[in-house]
Amino acid sequence: MPTSSRLVAAVCLAILAYILSRQIMPQMPEGMNFGNFIYVNMVLGILVGWKVVGSRAGRGATSAINNGLTGVAALVFWGLFVQACYEMVDQAMHDRFDGPFEVLLGILEIGAEFGLILLVPTIILTALVGGALSGLATEFAWRRWR
Repeated sequence: MPTSSRLVAAVCLAILAYILSRQIMPQMPEGMNFGNFIYVNMVLGILVGWKVVGSRAGRGATSAINNGLTGVAALVFWGLFVQACYEMVDQAMHDRFDGPFEVLLGILEIGAEFGLILLVPTIILTALVGGALSGLATEFAWRRWR
């Protein structure tokens, strides 16, 4: 059911996904074509905000911060998974994989490589602060517009 807390959480995580995407792009290899990278991550932010963060609002400030951090962790997980799958399909079109098991391992390998790129202090700090603020904004919306 649509609620104000779900809407606020979706908007907050979409904005956070945009900011994080803009921070990640300079960390990637030179000449990489990003295509719809930012838009895909923002859609994931909307979905994670709506389903994960927005549905758990109304449990207090401490739970709100934890809820926001959980939302960011889910956003990072799904972002890595979706982007790794996209990269795997791109590599599969160039006949890099010989079978389905190599494809599954390729997704894990590519996701791990992308995950290492995220281990930059500014990205980690932005994710933590943005997640906490998103959780608090969601809690505020739940209390304000029940």
